[in-house]
Amino acid sequence: MNQSKRYLDIVRDLRDMIRQENIRPGDRIPSERELAETLQVGRSTIREALRSLELLGLIETRRGEGTFLADHRNNMLVEVLSTFILQDNQSQKDVQETRQIHELAAIQTICNNKATSQMAVWEGFRIRLSDEENGFQREDFVRELMVLSGNRLSLKIWVILHQYSGNPYNGTVSTPEKERLLNILAAIGQQQTDKAVNEFKTWSDWLLKERLRDDS
Repeated sequence: MNQSKRYLDIVRDLRDMIRQENIRPGDRIPSERELAETLQVGRSTIREALRSLELLGLIETRRGEGTFLADHRNNMLVEVLSTFILQDNQSQKDVQETRQIHELAAIQTICNNKATSQMAVWEGFRIRLSDEENGFQREDFVRELMVLSGNRLSLKIWVILHQYSGNPYNGTVSTPEKERLLNILAAIGQQQTDKAVNEFKTWSDWLLKERLRDDS
């Protein structure tokens, strides 16, 4: 079983445990150590699963007190996303597609705004990509796209979808990827929306295929 599937299994186990033990909003949930022993997995895996549940607003950590079940009933976005994301394997494909919809929309917004498309950050990215000794993090690039699109709701949704699609942009840009990212940056600078969108989609699809190949 690959790492991302195992990770989602842990999230589901935690959800089921909360239901079975009738833990209510405001109640403290077991510690990382206790959860690791109960579920028989490493504490780092438990920590990552708890972080995801906290991103969804399902739990909250209080310094010096522990982790508690949050009352998310008044947050419709959290309720819809958390219920859907944790359903089945088919939902994972939907999560990936929905995440990419937000990313492509961000690129379109940036390209359609001359001031944003000409910001110095893009030149900074080009310089970093050209520096062989300066590792360029994929997530830095995509997160900047989401932030500079100016849509805070889309950014919040993207953070959750990115987490639950297995953090697809983790890691440093490899040599074969650099030309793809430079093409995206060039298209953004020239406000060539269709080209920027197509180049980004090609890169994102390539990354997905590489991940699937590594997991096989």
